Amino acid sequence: MVYLGLDIGDKRIGISVSTSGIFASGVETYYRTSLKNDCQHILELVKKYNVDIIVAGLPKHLNGDNHQQAEKNEVLCSALREQGCKIDYFDERLTSAAAEKAMLEADLSRKKRKENIDKLAAVIILQDYLDTKGGGFKL
Repeated sequence: MVYLGLDIGDKRIGISVSTSGIFASGVETYYRTSLKNDCQHILELVKKYNVDIIVAGLPKHLNGDNHQQAEKNEVLCSALREQGCKIDYFDERLTSAAAEKAMLEADLSRKKRKENIDKLAAVIILQDYLDTKGGGFKL
């Protein structure tokens, strides 16, 4: 199985992939332009990597309630579903905070952190999903 991980935001989408079903790796941070273009870009990646399942981060508040961003994300996910994509949601609470912490520990500049936070959050979402499904690699 091949998985594509998405950390969907209003301005950017962090994208990761797992071709092994074991390890997730970052692909890119995509800067959103329009629903049509965003969908087309993701569909190109689905085709390029021969993706079976898209794992989209599901924004939730710490108390477990869906965040308002979840509804916005559903618009893109619904458009992708209409194109035949299978979407699995995965709780993305604290992934951006974990990504920021990892980049701070790596001593990346503020500019590098901003450029990479969404991509790294997508990696964390997808890796956590794989680990939960039993396919990921745990130390």
